[in-house]
Amino acid sequence: MGHVIRTASTTLLALATSLACLSAIAQPIQPTGGDANVSQAAARQQAQEIAKGDPGRWYRDDPEQQTLRKELRAALQEAQNACRQRPVAERKACVAEARATFQRDSASPAKTPSA
Repeated sequence: MGHVIRTASTTLLALATSLACLSAIAQPIQPTGGDANVSQAAARQQAQEIAKGDPGRWYRDDPEQQTLRKELRAALQEAQNACRQRPVAERKACVAEARATFQRDSASPAKTPSA
């Protein structure tokens, strides 16, 4: 009889865990990019830069790729800001994903960064 109760308990625990995982998967995932994750000061600066047209730095020779590295760091900061808006349970994984993307893109800056 004890074996049957342990087996039933184990089965219920496995079922509850599966349901919890499925409900977590079913939650809509908020996009991490976008203007909502940019500070107001940065948004104003971006609007001013856009109004002026393409920045000259895009057309200068940059053999050390300083501009690309700076923009990769800015993208990391925006992604981390977006992670802070997510539920506590998701933040650690979100930040880890942002860092992994930054490291992958920084490792080979000559290639196009991840979208």
